Amino acid sequence: MKKILFLALALPGLLMAETLKPNVIYILADDLGIGDLGCYGQKKLKTPNIDRLAKEGLRFTNHYSGNTVCSPTRAILMTGQHPGIVHCRGNGNEGSFALDPKMTTLPRMFKNAGYATGAYGKWGLGTTSTPGNTDPRTHGFDHFSGWKSQTIAHTYYPKVIVRDGKEQALKKGTFVHDLIMEDATNFIKKSAAAKKPFFCYIPTAVPHAAMHAPKEMHEKWRKVYPQFDKAIGKYGAGPDNECPPVKNPIAGFAAMMENLDNQIGGILENLKELGIDDNTIVLFSSDNGAHREGGHKPDFWDSNGPYKGIKRDLYEGGIHTPFLARWPGKIKAGTDSSHLSAHWDILATMADLTGQAAPKQSSGISMVPTLLGKNADQKSHQHLYFEFLRGKSKTYTTRALRMGDWKAVQRSKGNKGQEFLPIELYDLASDIGETKDLAKKHPGQVRKMEKLMDEAHTPLIVKEKKISQR
Repeated sequence: MKKILFLALALPGLLMAETLKPNVIYILADDLGIGDLGCYGQKKLKTPNIDRLAKEGLRFTNHYSGNTVCSPTRAILMTGQHPGIVHCRGNGNEGSFALDPKMTTLPRMFKNAGYATGAYGKWGLGTTSTPGNTDPRTHGFDHFSGWKSQTIAHTYYPKVIVRDGKEQALKKGTFVHDLIMEDATNFIKKSAAAKKPFFCYIPTAVPHAAMHAPKEMHEKWRKVYPQFDKAIGKYGAGPDNECPPVKNPIAGFAAMMENLDNQIGGILENLKELGIDDNTIVLFSSDNGAHREGGHKPDFWDSNGPYKGIKRDLYEGGIHTPFLARWPGKIKAGTDSSHLSAHWDILATMADLTGQAAPKQSSGISMVPTLLGKNADQKSHQHLYFEFLRGKSKTYTTRALRMGDWKAVQRSKGNKGQEFLPIELYDLASDIGETKDLAKKHPGQVRKMEKLMDEAHTPLIVKEKKISQR
């Protein structure tokens, strides 16, 4: 009788806890520079809906991507491992980048907490229509809709879209990005209707590679920037996939950004209409810094803001990324945080948020205290380590360490990662643009950071015969 009474008293609380599990939407832009957003200083292009996440939530000013190219960042997001231990440290043969099914990945962790899970966009960790470890559904996603492979994601006009492991032919000229965003929106609506908490991961390809955008929007921006009409942007997307050249890629970039911003605004309005706005966290970031492919001109847009470098660099412009978090009633609106954080903190944060222990493989620290304004309870990283493998290297070709305001960067002489240049040292407090190398003035600090970088690195067996840097 006592047990029955206890359950009767406890059940309402248990049901309340179940219904109050926050929904999570994580939007990952592709090659978006921190300076491409209005809330981080963009002047030529307006991004009102993305900026709304900052206005109504929290803007991080010291957040870092997992790496400076696509695949390793995605591997870090899914595993919570830092760049010195994760299995993927550069772009290349996606077949060798499959996640370990024994790991508790980000979606698997949400599944363990009773969430519906869906991924919509660019997976970047293997061919999504191939059964096995490269299929996102193997690692905890109930649904996946998007590109077949990372290379094909260079075009917005592929031959097929992959939905739940099956290739579906597309009519020539179909702008696949809009279909993918529609699928993501439908997942949110269905999950809300089922009254089930959900995790919706949207790794959009915008604004990577070809500067493709809806025709009417592109034409609108050509009228704004007619002086660039003679410029033609070209890119490739693998055999048999149409990747049409873009006339005036400056206009194309503006159009694709406006289109994405409108769609994010649509998602925010849907959350209100569905009555789940107050119980949904919307997170937004980018996988690395801005690129120069497809005719894109990051210098024109000031895409890296005050930072040096772009994609494939471990200077700040390649890895210092935007991170916005909105959760009405929980995250204080219009606030900033200088908390030092990185993509490998997302898994630990979501574990904490759903009442679970972070998986053993995780290197991250939960940011929940910062999100909820309890800064005194926030644990801190002593340092953040990065390494990037490029070309035919069998080890890193660039490595970096951020410790407090100090930043160490070491590059190799080529793409083989065998001979290395001296370590560069910067004081980000006085030199955010990394223009003054202080290594000779502070040899002790260099030795200290070199030791930390050596300790953070673990050997990586490279299986790829050839490594591409797309």
